[in-house]
Amino acid sequence: MDFQGKTIIITGGSRGIGQAIALRYAATKANIVILTKDSQAQVENTTDQIIAAGGQILALHTDVSDHNAIKEAVNQAVARFGSIDILVNNTSATCLTTILDTSPEQFDLVVATSARAAFFLSQACHPYLKKAANPHIINISPPFTLDPYWFKDHLAFSMGKYAMSMCTLGMAEQFKQDGIAVNSLWPKTTIATQTIKDHFLSKVHASSRWPSIMGDAAYELAIRDSRQCTGCFFTDEDLLREAGFTDFSQYVVDSNSSLMQAFFLPIEEGQSRVPQELFLLNQS
Repeated sequence: MDFQGKTIIITGGSRGIGQAIALRYAATKANIVILTKDSQAQVENTTDQIIAAGGQILALHTDVSDHNAIKEAVNQAVARFGSIDILVNNTSATCLTTILDTSPEQFDLVVATSARAAFFLSQACHPYLKKAANPHIINISPPFTLDPYWFKDHLAFSMGKYAMSMCTLGMAEQFKQDGIAVNSLWPKTTIATQTIKDHFLSKVHASSRWPSIMGDAAYELAIRDSRQCTGCFFTDEDLLREAGFTDFSQYVVDSNSSLMQAFFLPIEEGQSRVPQELFLLNQS
């Protein structure tokens, strides 16, 4: 499917999963709007890659925890490209501290950059999305597998991500009348991002997949009929298998390492769950 002339807003789109999603849509000649607080050098690097891939780019330095900044970013996107067709709520601050070690500032930042940002960006984009032919909101958030294991050691982070999933449920139902699909997409394995390098032992990075798998999955999700596919929770691998993908070797960081199950998912045969001694490294 050619997304030429379609506009995609992606939070945290200058690196990691957000960047991979941006590049996948850029390859279809889409208009890409990235909202980020990353360094100018990182933004310029991503901008160059998006242009090289075939897309148009509007990179906005935006604090997604600031409601006024969100509204201004949406206004700038519409002024530049004239429409909004897809919103990807990707960003959220990483906070892997325990309950007793989490400060009010950390808690507020996690919630503001995840659930609050997703809520108010969706609200701000709604008037434009409902005019689109096949509008989608994609929340990078997990399915509701409420295993206490995922709450006991990093409750604030888990609350932020699950609140984004609650946005999926509520918005899918309310926006159904406008033909706007709202779905969650989550990796089945850990993804090799800078966050993984910063907060985990090297073993986790080696046992991950490249972010490009999330880019391909986000593309496949957005070509589905928005009036037929909403309120769902997908993992990247399962969604791609439904689309006919059978070979996932291209996404593997290290073929000699066993894949690690992503946060918040039940353990499956052949994969291991990130153990506590790994995901609590450099947690502050």
